[in-house]
Amino acid sequence: MELSIRLKTIASMIEECNSVVDVGTDHGYVPIYLVKNSIIESAIASDINKGPVEKATNNVLSNNVSNQISCRLGSGLSTVKKGEVQVAIIAGMGGNLIRDILEADLKVVKELKYMILQPVQNAEVLREYLYSTGYDILDEEICMDDGKFYEIIKAKYNNKPVVMDTIYYEISKILLEKKHLVMQKFIEHKLQKYSQIYDTLNEDKLSSKNRKMQLHDIIIRLKEFLKCF
Repeated sequence: MELSIRLKTIASMIEECNSVVDVGTDHGYVPIYLVKNSIIESAIASDINKGPVEKATNNVLSNNVSNQISCRLGSGLSTVKKGEVQVAIIAGMGGNLIRDILEADLKVVKELKYMILQPVQNAEVLREYLYSTGYDILDEEICMDDGKFYEIIKAKYNNKPVVMDTIYYEISKILLEKKHLVMQKFIEHKLQKYSQIYDTLNEDKLSSKNRKMQLHDIIIRLKEFLKCF
């Protein structure tokens, strides 16, 4: 079973442990890979939709790992009990939804060793939530898969909120410090996107004027970051 670049990057951030829940598991590929490569002992493959749970169940059976992986239907982390798993993977959904999933089951979250979070959009919303609510961002990765950028965050609840410069919600401080090569392309992509928006905004409304000023500041910071590479 060959994992996509995105899924392989997620799997690479998991250290050896007993048990993992994969929220939004889809086909169950990541838990199957982790179990078959002896990175984890057992897993729960969880999804809110019936179809993916059925696909995951079939894949678990065909890979002969049904004694190590159980497939469960339900939303977010509601499919696991407090302390039942050591690690959670929450991937392939928006940053707002990941934030809401964490909020809905904080009792489970607080017991986890760490979580691997992969938002498909609004990573800045998720980062702001994590820093300001009291999570430690342990590590981050970024990859490009099929023409799209994917940011992956490894975080743990620690009840110590941090005030950050807002640009670091937008652009990962950890990945900047790593001088990650994909990060350079990602910043260039953001710079192009924001420059286009900036050029289309007119200043006849106060909201547009304020947004233009905000974008101007972000564009300057992004250009500064590119000098690091």
